[in-house]
Amino acid sequence: MKFTNKISQIFTVVIASGVLIFATINPTKENKMNEQIAVNLPSKIDFAGEETPLKIADVTERLDRELLVNINAHASTILAIKRANRAFPVIEPILKKNGIPDDFKYLAVIESGLVNAVSPAGARGIWQFMPDTAKERGMEVSENVDQRYDLAKSTQAACSYLLSAKGKFGSWTLAAASYNGGMTGVNKQIGIQKVSTFYDLLLTEETSRYIFRILALKEIMKNPVKYGFNIASEDLYQTLPTRKIEIDSSITDLADFAKSQGINYKILKIHNPWLRETKLVNDTGKKYQIEIPLKGY
Repeated sequence: MKFTNKISQIFTVVIASGVLIFATINPTKENKMNEQIAVNLPSKIDFAGEETPLKIADVTERLDRELLVNINAHASTILAIKRANRAFPVIEPILKKNGIPDDFKYLAVIESGLVNAVSPAGARGIWQFMPDTAKERGMEVSENVDQRYDLAKSTQAACSYLLSAKGKFGSWTLAAASYNGGMTGVNKQIGIQKVSTFYDLLLTEETSRYIFRILALKEIMKNPVKYGFNIASEDLYQTLPTRKIEIDSSITDLADFAKSQGINYKILKIHNPWLRETKLVNDTGKKYQIEIPLKGY
């Protein structure tokens, strides 16, 4: 009995110490969590100048969901903010040149996280084009050259699609939704449901969440400090200066070509991911622009 009581006392002290330590440490973590989770929704938000009707209950809740998900997806959201510093200067002027609202750069963020992703269905690049759609929009797609990996060319192709979708639907929000659900699919549901706006449509979960994911990333990336993302400017990924070489013939060995330009094969491929093999086959005299970095390699 005495032995048992002694053990019990020690156990109690250990537990008490554990509670004390927990009480000392945990509130800080809890407060940080509360700061991130207890975020007031913006009183007003729009996509491409088209106001989001937050007075509709399910619209508010869907936006709330995506804000919470992305605020707490710390690593992926931080990486998106860092990558945007390099990708947006390429995307923004192309959108502007084509008359596409600047908000569509956030569509690229949710499609790929601003990396040349590959989907299980076969979509590729930052704008996630399927092969046939890419070819329809003027991109070259082959085993040797795949311009879905060329940010400037794929952004131009995305603009071509979005202008067609805006012409069909008369709404930038529906045009963005169709980038995920397809023009045919979205148009079919508009006919079945007899409504005319995205926010009145019942669509698949993926397409229903699509616009709200864009809105959430737009809100967070425009106001990162408000949502707990304090990233110093020097920690953002920087644009590396490059020079361009025009090539109108084949390159039999890209490793040798890279060395002739003062870089290596890895750096050549990083800056020209549309080159898909160890050589460039060009029997037609087509002109390609190859980027060679001036520093940072």
